[in-house]
Order: sequence, then structure tokens, then C-alpha cells
Amino acid sequence: MTSLIGFHPVREALRAGRPLERLLIAKGAAGPRIQELVDLCRDAGVPVRFEDRAALDRMAGVPSHQGVVGFAAAHRYVELDEVSGTLVVLDGVEDPHNLGAIVRTAHAAGAGAVVVPERRAAPLTEVVAKAAAGALEYLPVARVVNLNRALETLKKRGYWIYGLDERGTERYDQVDYATPTALIFGGEGQGLHEQVRKHCDFLVRIPMAGPISSLNVSVATGVVLFESRRRAAAKE
Repeated sequence: MTSLIGFHPVREALRAGRPLERLLIAKGAAGPRIQELVDLCRDAGVPVRFEDRAALDRMAGVPSHQGVVGFAAAHRYVELDEVSGTLVVLDGVEDPHNLGAIVRTAHAAGAGAVVVPERRAAPLTEVVAKAAAGALEYLPVARVVNLNRALETLKKRGYWIYGLDERGTERYDQVDYATPTALIFGGEGQGLHEQVRKHCDFLVRIPMAGPISSLNVSVATGVVLFESRRRAAAKE
């Protein structure tokens, strides 16, 4: 079981010492029971986030979660220094179906790994594993505490950072992708955070034919990844 829904399942898991990746609590939820969970998480080193109830409804899949949803990872994360090759960096992708689809696409496109932050990221649940259609068994996912510091580390390793942004000055299909390459994609509805944008060497965009300004992040990832792969192969 990779998601724990409701007060009692989460409390008993924490009391039993089961490792949880994070605990989500609905904004406005309070009282002795909520404080007990917060204290147990603090003792166990489990991150706690307060989210809108609608977000918990979406992540739990049911509305009867009592304002409490805990997650345990379905797969092991790796460290940033363990990954290489073309990297897909995600800035705030919180929908597990999107994350799974991105992992699947990244593996198909020959990426070396997916990199996610500790916060503002969907955990590696069974929903993600199912959407990835087996790709999680082959493509590592690195989790970092601070995404901006991780980008600085990648630059020191020689990586060129390309961020997908609708305000980008370069078309995704016209820029030369220097290697090693890190491609950054923003989360649902928000895009890249400002500090993350500042760490990009290039901001690229996908030109849109209609009035809709952007694609779903998993679709956009596939478009840019396969184009960068094609352009890299053309230079060989």
C-alpha cells in the first residue's frame, strides 16, 4: 500500500515506524489529532505539507480522507550524483499521472534520469508506476532537497540547462542542444518558478497554432525530448 488515507491509517503507520515519504494535511485542519500527526512526523523526519482540500481529493482519489493523506514511495529514489546523460528536471509536477507519463516518455527518448524536488512533486506511488507502464524499473528518478541548488550542481558538472517556457525567446526546434543536457519542465498551471528560470541557460518555447498557450506537461516533455534527441543525432 503506497497511499494512506485518513487519520487512523496514517497514525498507526507512523507509530509502527513505517517510512513515509510525506504527509499532506488539508489547510484549516486543526485539533489534537492533527497535532499528534504533526508531532509524529517531526520525530520521524517526515515532511508535512498543508494543501487545499481539493488537492487532497485529487491525490487520494476519494473525498473521505479526513483531511489527511500519507504517501510511501513505491520505488527507491537515487541521488543526483548517481545520474548522468540527458536529464529531465521537473519543477512542480504534482499530478501522478503526468509524472508517470513523463517517466515513460523520458525512458523511450533515451534520457538518463528524471530529477524531481522533495517538495512540489508527486511521490512515486503505484499510480505513477502504472502510468509509467514499467519504465520506472529502468529509468532512475533522483530526488533533490533544493531544485535551484541542484541546477547549480549540474552546471558545475558541465550541464547546459534548457527550460521550457511560453515566454521563451528560442523555438524548441531551432535551438542547438549542447551536451550534457538538462531539460526543465514546469508544473501544471504554473510553469517554471522564477528562480528556476534564472538558472536556465536558454528558455525555449513550443509555438502554438491556436489560442491555447501551452500543452499538457507530459505532452510537452515528449515533444521537446524527441526533438532534442533528433537534433543531437543529426550532429553526429
